[in-house]
Amino acid sequence: MRQQSRLARLLASVAMMASFTAGLGGCQTMSDITGSITSKSEPVATAETDPRRAVDAYGERYRANPKDPDAALAYGKALRSTGQRAQAVAVFEQATIAHPSNKALLAGFGRALVDNGNFQQAFDVLSRAHSPDNPDWRILSVQGTALDQLGRHDEARRYYASALKIVPEEPSVLSNLGLSYVLSKDLPKAEEVLRRAYASGRADTRVRQNLGLVVGLQGRFGEAETIVKADLPADEAAANVGYLKEMLSRKDNPRAGNGSIPVASFGDRRTE
Repeated sequence: MRQQSRLARLLASVAMMASFTAGLGGCQTMSDITGSITSKSEPVATAETDPRRAVDAYGERYRANPKDPDAALAYGKALRSTGQRAQAVAVFEQATIAHPSNKALLAGFGRALVDNGNFQQAFDVLSRAHSPDNPDWRILSVQGTALDQLGRHDEARRYYASALKIVPEEPSVLSNLGLSYVLSKDLPKAEEVLRRAYASGRADTRVRQNLGLVVGLQGRFGEAETIVKADLPADEAAANVGYLKEMLSRKDNPRAGNGSIPVASFGDRRTE
């Protein structure tokens, strides 16, 4: 039972890493916001560029008027960006009680719930954040990840398919779809889908890292190492390669025969 729980946490770390942010769901984080720069070489830390400053600044604004939906949205996003999951859920929950029809708040609440591991509630809340006649592909993708975490992989893939009808070959959605196949232990299919994302020319570092992991899990470590080191500084590349070696040497490696898949995120492992 302990082994299953450990594996579930590892799987969750991957499913939540790739495109919940830029697109494991397309959620905006503080790193998505361009900050002001007062000189060519010395950027000034502001609420727009420093997530912790953002928590302080937006928190003060929120406490001054907790019923302001814009303040709640900004504060909730700032809390998510610094990994304060339970606090983000609490802020968004109170805001959606006060503004039950505010789709931006509902979307933020749903994403915070995903971060916090409340997958069924997240799916239900996100269903209220858009409508069948006006679907949001980012929300569809996050709903898919929630369903994947609930073990409902076939249903999750229908949500990814719906998102891809709106944004064909969107790498963030393809990355989620690839991770869905990792979760159901279909590594060849996961690699096929992640290579589509990787080849798009719009894929970010996380897509490459997911592909590297899947390639490594299939025993092609040299190729996986090349992929995970491709766009990282030397120290981060070395750390990723070391972690990849560790995961591939575990007893629950699928190549060892018992069918479990060790999965973990690469690079910056902070929750965004």
